[in-house]
Amino acid sequence: MQPRSVPHVPEATAQVARAAFPKGSLPMTIRDQLGEVFTDTEFAGAFAVRGAPAESPAMLALVTVLQFVEDLTDRQAADAVRGRIDWKYGLGLELADHGFDYTVLSKFRARVVAHELEEKALDALLAHLRDKGLVKAGGKQRTDSTHVLGAVRDLNRLELAGECVRAALEAISAAAPGWVERVLEVGGWAERYRARVDSWRLPTSATKREQLAIAYGADGYALVSAVYAPFSPAWLRELPAVQALRIMLVQNYTRTTNSRGREVVKRRESLDDGGEGLPPGSIRLASPYDADVRWAAKGDDFFWCGFKVHISETCHDLPAPDETAPGTQPGNNAPTTPPNVITNVATTDATVPDVKQVEPIHAALDRRGLVPAEHYVDSGYAAADLIVAARRRYGLALVTPVLGDYSPQARAKTGFDRSAFTVDWDNQQVTCPQGQTSSSWSPCIQRGQEAIVVKFGGEVCHACPARSACTSAKKGGRQLTMRPRALQEVLDQARREQHSTDWQARYAIRAGVEGTIHQAVAVTGIRQARYRGIKKVHLEHVYSAVALNLIRLDAWWNGHVLDRTRTSHLARLELALTA
Repeated sequence: MQPRSVPHVPEATAQVARAAFPKGSLPMTIRDQLGEVFTDTEFAGAFAVRGAPAESPAMLALVTVLQFVEDLTDRQAADAVRGRIDWKYGLGLELADHGFDYTVLSKFRARVVAHELEEKALDALLAHLRDKGLVKAGGKQRTDSTHVLGAVRDLNRLELAGECVRAALEAISAAAPGWVERVLEVGGWAERYRARVDSWRLPTSATKREQLAIAYGADGYALVSAVYAPFSPAWLRELPAVQALRIMLVQNYTRTTNSRGREVVKRRESLDDGGEGLPPGSIRLASPYDADVRWAAKGDDFFWCGFKVHISETCHDLPAPDETAPGTQPGNNAPTTPPNVITNVATTDATVPDVKQVEPIHAALDRRGLVPAEHYVDSGYAAADLIVAARRRYGLALVTPVLGDYSPQARAKTGFDRSAFTVDWDNQQVTCPQGQTSSSWSPCIQRGQEAIVVKFGGEVCHACPARSACTSAKKGGRQLTMRPRALQEVLDQARREQHSTDWQARYAIRAGVEGTIHQAVAVTGIRQARYRGIKKVHLEHVYSAVALNLIRLDAWWNGHVLDRTRTSHLARLELALTA
């Protein structure tokens, strides 16, 4: 690939495009306002300096973004490059340019992922916007996450076992024709693995299902043993389907030898059912076709197999009900406030909790020079240590409702909760509402976090007239668990503030990110993965974010103020619910 630049749109292309689109279009507006959004040098690391000439990666990146703007397939996007005048204008192509074959787009994505350049597109756009003063450090940003369904079928444990064996057989048969027939002689294989496991009805009898599960396990062990035998090509072991089969067997089966020397294959069961135990959901294989998807749950009635995406964007204060919406001057529609811009996208497997992404998100914003002064997130991202760390490392305020005190006394609202006790941190002593002092102060580690356990003497608590309002312990006295001083003071302050009207009115701005997620779902289909593998899914999410940014910028540059009514209603509804 030889980097090249097209700083100006060809005259003939510009003339025809202006005649065909007198009011312009998104590709034309972006070209006029930003020029070349991407450059070939940003993707140079993914290409060799010798060999057949490659298509311009900068052009392919912009085509991919426009593909997400209009929700097109690869074939449709390639057709648009050949036949759409406004696309030729946006790409800086001659009218006679014949474009490229649609398969080039998938190869481009594979190169980008293989060389870890997924973030380049968003980085380049944000650099342009920072130069134009449309984004900058400071101000306010908000983040939320949503589920993403993987591009695979949902399989239960029995279907997963059978499909892993079938997928491995298919992959080996394609890679080494004739190997299976020469090496393996297992009865019933053709019947069990002729079609996808989820395409026919499994036995309804529990006994027959168990027999089928054991057969899948025995077949899987036989296939893996043959692949790893000395007479088999070593490269067969490296096939992804074979690796997926190995993982499935380790996670779902055990293989032992009985007293007669015969091999016994048995399915693993959970420890609660008296079995050998199953791996945690964070590492449990869910599909032989995508090793990165995971099963996760939200609440008691929503389950999905796939990923999770976190979207961060800039935001501006919400207007009062009788005020003019931000971004407009009273009496006209001229935009004055920049549009909300997506500044970061993070993709994880479905089991990763939101709180684990706070630090990576802040690090990514810091890398781009876009750390906000205030970062609004929901309670899923809340933790006292993260609030302290965000202030210390990045100088930002993490605005989030922290979890309340869920002790029996706090829930009943009739007894003495932790806030009723006075803590003397310097002398490591706690005084109860009746004036009694603690008998012990014990730093410890609980659930991997530093904590302090404070106890009051049993003889003091049993004789106390307010004992029924303080503790129900039959032996010993009242016990309190606290975090270290810096964290506990932040936690106490946050709990006090989040019940105030001023804090709730300030926090209402967070609800607007729900509208951004809705836009991402409606425009780019972000809740359904197009590709397989977490790296390619992340690339999809990054280019979806760039597409949404261009849609917003196009509307703003053309004087169309974004409708903030839905955002305002969401914010006020959330305010009412938290009040």
